[in-house]
Amino acid sequence: MRRGISIAAAVTVIALSATACGGSDDNASSKPKDPKDVSGTITYWDTSDAANEAPAYKALISEFEAKYPKIKVNYQNVPFTDVEQKFKSAAKSGKGAPDVVRTDVGLMAEYASLGYIAPLDGTAALKDTSDFNTGPMNTAKYNGKTYGVPSVTDTLALLYNKDLLKKAGISKPPATWDDFIADSKTIKKKTGAYGTYLNPDAYFLLPLLYSNGADMAQPSEKKITISDAAAVKALTTAKQINDEASMKVDFANAYQNMQTAFKNGKVAMLVQGPWSVGDDLTGKAFKGKESNLGYAPVPAGEGGKAQAPTGGHNLAVYQGSSNLDASYLFTQFMTSTKSQVTIAEKTGTLPTRKSAYTDKVTADAKIAGFKPILEQTARPRVALPQVGSLFTPLAQNYVKILQGDTSVKSGLDATAKEFQKLLPGYSIG
Repeated sequence: MRRGISIAAAVTVIALSATACGGSDDNASSKPKDPKDVSGTITYWDTSDAANEAPAYKALISEFEAKYPKIKVNYQNVPFTDVEQKFKSAAKSGKGAPDVVRTDVGLMAEYASLGYIAPLDGTAALKDTSDFNTGPMNTAKYNGKTYGVPSVTDTLALLYNKDLLKKAGISKPPATWDDFIADSKTIKKKTGAYGTYLNPDAYFLLPLLYSNGADMAQPSEKKITISDAAAVKALTTAKQINDEASMKVDFANAYQNMQTAFKNGKVAMLVQGPWSVGDDLTGKAFKGKESNLGYAPVPAGEGGKAQAPTGGHNLAVYQGSSNLDASYLFTQFMTSTKSQVTIAEKTGTLPTRKSAYTDKVTADAKIAGFKPILEQTARPRVALPQVGSLFTPLAQNYVKILQGDTSVKSGLDATAKEFQKLLPGYSIG
């Protein structure tokens, strides 16, 4: 999955003055140096897959150093699961933080609110911003400022087995959640395969929330909305999918079992992201027949709108860096069209720049399949520093709802009360 996994409740903005020495909001207004005069050593924390993706980034760093011979990059690959706590600890203490960090888009608001990352508006880091797709660009913004530069992106879509839908007499993937449930029943009846496998992780609940006009909270009104009528409708639909359309969920190992069932043809449709496709193509349903894998937007809700979260990674610059100008140049280089094309071609990840979707890049069926979906349905998560922490109580109560241990309304009411502890000053609306 591509989301921030445990953003702590907002704390210690006071720590900013003690830990972010060397940087300020004046970064954006200071006159940038001529690039040829910029020198120094910067540390870059990369969270890409060390075996399959990191070589592409290392090669680009060599190109950067050749272009800017006075700048040396200290490359460090940090596991995605470790980088959040490692970066926050280093930034808070003021010791050992990287100059540039590849960060999950779900962490941007927290890092910005704590003063750990520098605003980039007006710096060399941001170039040709109109070329970025709107969804990824919006993930880099917080309180009217830009704190990151989009590097790679993703979203959730409906992946489906074309053969199974055809055998069931279904001519196109379902456009609504009601159709999704009905088609799942038809698929089970006519093919023996299950329609879907419901992922009980709360991140995968977001398309149901969004498509029904629901969300976790509304910052502009300081309201918690996870228990309102739209959210109740979304969770009621999720419960119906679990009970009527899904293969029996193994809550202890849901993700792996879901993947195994789909790629081996025991499940016809999944709400999934592009990161799963490489694994899908190893199963008997798709191995050697990549064209059998279909891509469609997530189904629409009662309001008729299909929406899914924008995921991916941005490059952010540490507020306390002693080499800000070099960090800005590095960030710009690594997110340029040329670099994004290289990354997409070598890793299969989706670019964030419109100009990076070249014919060669879109020759990758996965990228071609997700590109229109990303443009049409992806939206940022609610821009709250505590957004990652909200997933914990939501996930806990979501599982209770699916397992029948609590009603939809009771489970969401309990979630809202937990949200209130994490969002001081917010009312349950």
